[in-house]
Amino acid sequence: MSKLRQRILARYRRLYADIDTPAILDMGHYFPAHAALAAQTGALRDEALRVLGDNPNIPRFHDITTTQTRISAEDGKNWRLFVVKSYGHVIRANAAQMPVLAGFLAGHREVTSAMISYLDPGKHIPRHRGPFRGILRYHLCLLAPAGGTDTGPWLEVDGQRVPYREGQGLLWDDTFPHEVLNPGDHARIAILLDIRRPVTRPRQRALFRVVMAGGRLASMALEGRMRVTPRPRPPKSLNRE
Repeated sequence: MSKLRQRILARYRRLYADIDTPAILDMGHYFPAHAALAAQTGALRDEALRVLGDNPNIPRFHDITTTQTRISAEDGKNWRLFVVKSYGHVIRANAAQMPVLAGFLAGHREVTSAMISYLDPGKHIPRHRGPFRGILRYHLCLLAPAGGTDTGPWLEVDGQRVPYREGQGLLWDDTFPHEVLNPGDHARIAILLDIRRPVTRPRQRALFRVVMAGGRLASMALEGRMRVTPRPRPPKSLNRE
C-alpha cells in the first residue's frame, strides 16, 4: 500500500473516531429493511442460480479491480461478483437479470452497493479490513447446503465466527478485521449490500458524499468489467409428428 493511500485511510478513520459501535450490529436498528429482503430469499436464490447458469464468466473480484488481488486471488479458487449496484451506480444490464433484487434496491436508497457473491468450494478470503466507516456491510446467505456444520462456510469478524445459513442475514462493520472460508464441497452464494451508516456530524456526511462521488466515477469507468452478458439460450426444439 502506498504512503499516500495510508495517509488517506488514516484520515478516514480519524473522521469516524467518535463512532464506537461493535463489529456486529443490530439489523433492526441500522437496516430495518433487512426483513423484507430476507423474506424473498427463495426468489433471490432462483435469480442468483439462473445468473450463474447463464453467465459462466462472471468476473472474479480481482478481474474488476487489481487492488483486490491479495484477497481475491491468493489461493487460486474463484470469488466471483455479479455487481448490480456500485457506489450508487446501477449496472443496468446486470440489474435486468435480477428483477427481484433490483426492485428492492429501487425502494431503498440507503443501499449504496449490491452484488451477488459466489464462493467456490474451498475458497478462502484472507483476513483484511475495509477503509471506510461510512458504510455498513450486510450479507444475506442464499445458498449454503452445509450451513452450520463443520464443513459449512463461515464469516469471522473481529474474532467472532458466524456460520452462513440459508435465509439468514448479518450486518457488520467491515473496518474490523474479517475473513471468510467455504471449506466444504458446495458453492456458497450470498447477497452483499453496503448500507449508508446513519451519522449526524457534518464532516462525516461531507466525507460520505466525497467517497460516494469518487466511487461512482470509478464504477462508471469500470462498468465494462462488471457488466455480464448472458450467453444465448439454445432455441427450443420443435417436436413434429
